[in-house]
Amino acid sequence: MRDVFTDSDTRGSFAGHETFPLRLLWLRKAYDAVRDGASSRTFREPDAIGRFGVGKNMALSMGFWALAAEVIEDSAGTLKPTNFGEAVFGRDGWDPYLEQAATIWTIHTHLAGQPMMATTTYLAFSGLNSPDFDVPTLVGALEGVVARKGWRATVGTLRRDVEVLLRSYVARADASNEDAAEPLMAELGLIREARVGGYYEFVRGPKPSLPDAVFAYALDRFWTRRHRAAPALTLEQVCYGPGSPGRIFKLSEDEVAIRLSRIEATTAKAWRFTDTAGLRQVQKAAEVDQLGLLASAYLKRAA
Repeated sequence: MRDVFTDSDTRGSFAGHETFPLRLLWLRKAYDAVRDGASSRTFREPDAIGRFGVGKNMALSMGFWALAAEVIEDSAGTLKPTNFGEAVFGRDGWDPYLEQAATIWTIHTHLAGQPMMATTTYLAFSGLNSPDFDVPTLVGALEGVVARKGWRATVGTLRRDVEVLLRSYVARADASNEDAAEPLMAELGLIREARVGGYYEFVRGPKPSLPDAVFAYALDRFWTRRHRAAPALTLEQVCYGPGSPGRIFKLSEDEVAIRLSRIEATTAKAWRFTDTAGLRQVQKAAEVDQLGLLASAYLKRAA
């Protein structure tokens, strides 16, 4: 965890979800509520309970997750859809009912690829090197980061945040009540309960449902955020850098290389992958349009 968080001007966020994991219908409801612009207090207003059909704390959680998933944004006190939110849920939207894996993978990219709102998710995927972990291990690692950065977060807050991470990403055998219903992110199969009681493990390996276009989208976000001035990235950086596609999608080095071997076609020749004298790297000949990349993921599924 020591070197995974390098942004000195960013504070960690370990609350806001009100201990509820992201649920299937929430993002569409949040989009609809702010489609034409709305007050930043929309999810806190007294009528939020009736408007969204959930309790007060759930309404707050819905607003938090919509912001963290980058479906909506707060612009000078006004909530409005992001370009991504509009593309997915707007008129003739790509996936208004969240039926396509491309949407869920993109939301995961937003949660795990940068630390601003879902800090525990980012640090878990990019900071833990062991393939398995238990709650005390992850809480202890987070405590170390909080202490080094001088942030304010109690052990209880960190533990609750870890529990929300697990309830968000781990499929549950018992879905007999509303709270145990299958969470949205569990569809990706990135974390599962280990055979040893109390332990969880990241599921490394091929991700057939992950479109190449979403992989490239995640790579461009990583490239822009951590290596903006670099004309090329090595295979190792794409595999192991904090917030990199290799980290957040739990792909092996060989699997990342296979994805990069197709990057020229995925980006319409804006990028290319080279292997010269044993140095494998992806080179940028031109910038890509991130929303255009995502659009191609949906077009290819529909073809």
